[in-house]
Amino acid sequence: MKYLTCILALLSLLACQEQQKVPQKIEEVVKEKSIRQINEELVLKGYKTFDFVDETTKDTILMQQYFIAFLKRGPIRSQNKTEADSLQALHLEHLGRMYNEGYADISGPFGDDGDIRGITIYNTPTLEMADSLANMDPMVKAGRLVIEIHPWWAAKGFPLR
Repeated sequence: MKYLTCILALLSLLACQEQQKVPQKIEEVVKEKSIRQINEELVLKGYKTFDFVDETTKDTILMQQYFIAFLKRGPIRSQNKTEADSLQALHLEHLGRMYNEGYADISGPFGDDGDIRGITIYNTPTLEMADSLANMDPMVKAGRLVIEIHPWWAAKGFPLR
């Protein structure tokens, strides 16, 4: 009988803990922002947005303006290997910082040896801010790369496939 009472008490305790988990999950769902709330926050911060209605699904998709920076071969490429390697390390550190601070969403080099060396997509409210951040890159400051930036629209929150 003692064991049965202990088992019932334990089951009651577990049931109470399970009930406590449900409201936490509901709170997590309630904390999710609506597209309207996300849009309002973006507009307040100075971002340009618009709603796109998919004619097939009738879904409304929030579009946000980003800025795509083309990193092009610069006029000063006379650095020796040690200097170039050091600049490359500083360049990657800069791009990592831009990503960690939320200014750059994606960066990467191109796979050929053309004049356009790579891209960075900046998540900033203005072209001027994206241009300023891109020009802080040590490779750009050294003249090894130059920046060309264009406004670019993408669906907010959609991953690459």
